Amino acid sequence: MLKKTVLLSLFTLISASAMAQNNTTPVYLDESKPVEQRIQDALSRMTLEEKIAMLHAQSKFSSPGVPRLGIPEFWTTDGPHGVRPEVMWDEWDQAGWTNDSIIAYPALTALSATWNKKMSWNYGKALGEEARYRKKDILLGPGVNIYRTPLNGRNFEYMGEDPYLTSKMVVPYIQGVQSNGVATSVKHFALNNQEMFRHTSNVIVDDRTLYEIYLPPFKAAVTEGDSWTIMGAYDMYKNQYASQNQYLLNDILKGEWKYKGVVVSDWGAVNNTEQAIHNGLDVEFGSWTNGLSAGTRNAYDNYYLAKPYLDLIKSGKVGTAELDDKVTRLLRLAYKTTMNTKKPFGNIASEEHKAVAKEIGEEGIVLLKNQNNVLPIDINKAKKIAVIGENAIKVMTVGGGSSSLKVKYETLPLDGIKAKFGKNSDVQYARGYVGDIGGEYNGVKSGQDLKDTRSPEELLKEAVELAKRSDHVIFVGGLNKADFQDSEGNDRKSYGLPYNQDNVISALAKANKNFTVVLITGNAVAMPWIKDVPSVVQGWYLGSEAGNSIASILAGDANPSGKLPFTFPVKLEDNSAHTMGEYPGNKEELAAGKGKDQKNPINITYNEGIFVGYRWHDTKKIKPLFSFGHGLSYTTFEFGKAKVDKTSMNQDDKITFTVTVKNTGKKAGAEVAQLYITDVRSSVERPAKELKGFEKVFLNPGEQKEVTFTIDKTALSYFDAQKHDWVAEPGDFEAQIGNSSDAIKTKVKFTLK
Repeated sequence: MLKKTVLLSLFTLISASAMAQNNTTPVYLDESKPVEQRIQDALSRMTLEEKIAMLHAQSKFSSPGVPRLGIPEFWTTDGPHGVRPEVMWDEWDQAGWTNDSIIAYPALTALSATWNKKMSWNYGKALGEEARYRKKDILLGPGVNIYRTPLNGRNFEYMGEDPYLTSKMVVPYIQGVQSNGVATSVKHFALNNQEMFRHTSNVIVDDRTLYEIYLPPFKAAVTEGDSWTIMGAYDMYKNQYASQNQYLLNDILKGEWKYKGVVVSDWGAVNNTEQAIHNGLDVEFGSWTNGLSAGTRNAYDNYYLAKPYLDLIKSGKVGTAELDDKVTRLLRLAYKTTMNTKKPFGNIASEEHKAVAKEIGEEGIVLLKNQNNVLPIDINKAKKIAVIGENAIKVMTVGGGSSSLKVKYETLPLDGIKAKFGKNSDVQYARGYVGDIGGEYNGVKSGQDLKDTRSPEELLKEAVELAKRSDHVIFVGGLNKADFQDSEGNDRKSYGLPYNQDNVISALAKANKNFTVVLITGNAVAMPWIKDVPSVVQGWYLGSEAGNSIASILAGDANPSGKLPFTFPVKLEDNSAHTMGEYPGNKEELAAGKGKDQKNPINITYNEGIFVGYRWHDTKKIKPLFSFGHGLSYTTFEFGKAKVDKTSMNQDDKITFTVTVKNTGKKAGAEVAQLYITDVRSSVERPAKELKGFEKVFLNPGEQKEVTFTIDKTALSYFDAQKHDWVAEPGDFEAQIGNSSDAIKTKVKFTLK
């Protein structure tokens, strides 16, 4: 692949040079000309066959350019938190390169948990630099599907349950990546909120819910972040598959939002040529076709937007207006990526990148509970530290689906803890439980052998005995990247922790009161032992610097400042999708065997509507295990009284709220001021509150800062499906400011005229 890329680049130079000698420089190669003029010139020079070729893949991860004109091919890569290793041209097997190891960044749940837009920019810039260095043109991410159920196996790749938080965090990520001349591909558009039946489901959701909950992050990605590509989803909506969907792609994305970028299919998401032509798709990847049996040269020639499209044009059954629009979009992308002579060279695995990964991990870790200030661990008192649990020694960068990575290194939690505490303390390890001993995905191997033939009773006995003779016990458990856990392709089978971990945790809590549970997950989990455990840390999947980030928090070198990007319900039935909506699908259709293939899709109705996550819990007064926005610190903060610059506003006005946040403790730290808006009296049902602003402030002991939030009527509006427009009803509203959805510190009322 490297050889082919070099040859193509050389051809581009020779082609341009020859044209310049024979004539004046062609318009499409003349950088002094406006880009749109260059695009139209290039389009006019292309044959019908060259145009068609650009619309579909030529390998697992690339699509053709136009060699005759020196227009390079496009190279794509997974994934949202690291650049995927190289695979064979036509196979998913590893290509066997020795120079495709990278830095793994924290998964997107961890990034979102920082509630820090600057961290999102840093993340995108570093990841984009690695993609650029690896000669990638399109990064297949980030994912912004909304967290509807804690069983969704792919939630770890997304940014949580709230459309506003996700929107504000995704924009700087996109801008950071694209500053390197590498396009993002925001995914999966839209309504891919579970992995079970993702290829064979038809989502039924009302327009108000669609526009208020599931579309805002995508809209922000294209209208504010200017993501150069967007990826269609697998599921159906309005009985059309999302990657060839008239309403989603033409009416909303390219119509209402005026999107000028490229729509790419998810791998294997296309199944109909005419729908793909007319319903907004621009490039087709990964379709499961067999070109040889169809009489074509290879499978790629038989893709839905390949020879079948060409045949329809030549037979006069379809015109070329859609074709020219698709190619125009691709050429526009080329001038930003493959033909962008000013893009930087990028770099890989630099010290700066390692520092970015570690810092994001530290800021994303959430301190859920810290009774009696068990944390941070006092090195002077904890001379013997017990680390227990499989996740302390298990590689988490391999597996999980398409985001599986081949890393230069991964610092495991046990190694990070030993490096941090080992000079002053005796750190010992016990397994505690045996979970997933696998360590391979698509040929990437972790190199670990986690086999352990001891019985659960033997493992528990060893762990409890170690806990009893230790000064502090750290249990590192949770989920992993195995199938039916935090992984693409399937959802979790239950809300509880797997592998008998609840019993291990309960036994350790009895054995030692200086006890910390560190959960490595991308999802909420049940915690039946929560009252017995003094301190709980939500650790996420933190990538290459995982162990160092965790150890830094445990030692107090970094003060935890992460906040949950989704609600932890006490039990699964407290989640609205499982109480009001349909999951994993319609019960009668499930019983009848629907959803087994694309000819018999299963319906999934979002009966819960707009009441997702904290909107459900707060409105219905269902106490969560841990609320949206929750996260503790090693210091304390005090919120002053909220002030407003005026008590009433007109429809075209803005209104500003200010609040003082003070560090009243003895340690420097950061707090996230969160603004929620309540419609006091509405003609339609609305949530008790909705997030409409947040700001992370860093404060030294005794320091205070004023936080300002300015909103307009968009923060007060709901989507009126009948009018197909946003409506801000005149009347009374309330601004609520706090540090989680259930910890409001100050309120102020105002009126919309």
